Amino acid sequence: MEKEKYIPTREDALQLLKEYNQDDSLIKHGLAVEGVMRYIARKEGEDENKWGIIGLVHDLDYEKYPEQHCSKSREILKEKNWPEDYIHAVVSHGWGICSDVKPETRLEKTLYAIDELTGLVVTTALVRPSKSVMDVKVKSVKKKWKDKRFAAGVNRDIIQKGAEMLGTDLSELIDDTIKGMQEIADDIGLKGTSDSNG
Repeated sequence: MEKEKYIPTREDALQLLKEYNQDDSLIKHGLAVEGVMRYIARKEGEDENKWGIIGLVHDLDYEKYPEQHCSKSREILKEKNWPEDYIHAVVSHGWGICSDVKPETRLEKTLYAIDELTGLVVTTALVRPSKSVMDVKVKSVKKKWKDKRFAAGVNRDIIQKGAEMLGTDLSELIDDTIKGMQEIADDIGLKGTSDSNG
């Protein structure tokens, strides 16, 4: 009899992320990408849990194995019996940078497009007086987008290419990313000073 296929839970994913990453900003990045993936999956009627889990672990190997980014994740997830489609999705987000696995599915293209974009939204939020993602608007992100010195580490070409692969307007992609991050603003430390924790 064929053994039952292992499907990771969110707890499994979070535990694994924290096992390989101690850096708070990397954990928050994983949570941010998870939040956006869940938001877009829900909006498009896709499997929110699967999209979220893949978003959460997409940079699993980044802290310990930056030189082997994506390929080390494949090894770790294979060892843990993760399903092949989850592994493929994780590895495909590094397409053209550290992986030759091209994003094929809607899930993979979305992850590819929003990974860098979450970084731009975070930086845009942090330069606001409120330090909050709650009042970030699409137009402010697009304004920062044009200033190449702002968040210079964010690869705008990848975001653009991802939006084109999805057939999604850049403004809509930015809007979805902001909304997804607003839902988990507390978890990623971007609730800002507008609340009582100020």
